[in-house]
Amino acid sequence: MTTNDTLSQVAEVLESRKSAEPDSSYVAKLYHKGLDQILKKVGEEATEVVMAAKDGEKDKIIYEVADLWFHTMVLLAQQDLHPDDVLNELERRFGTSGLVEKANRSK
Repeated sequence: MTTNDTLSQVAEVLESRKSAEPDSSYVAKLYHKGLDQILKKVGEEATEVVMAAKDGEKDKIIYEVADLWFHTMVLLAQQDLHPDDVLNELERRFGTSGLVEKANRSK
């Protein structure tokens, strides 16, 4: 299975949870609580990634980044976006200097 397959499979499950009852799954409950709760989880997970990196424990970093990616994917789905939208943007940027890309954003 490729990374893109995994992201697409997770995205499919997240999409299916949008119509689920809040007490049927963690993700359905997040959707029910709304955008602010989803954003709170993304922020919490980002902080946990920072703390794991400061500790320098590779397994913990991987675990926390997985949590961050997951909750970011929940956010994408809630906003009717797909991981492919992000991958397409990364592909668009590939081969462009980060300095050039950043300078182009301010124009």
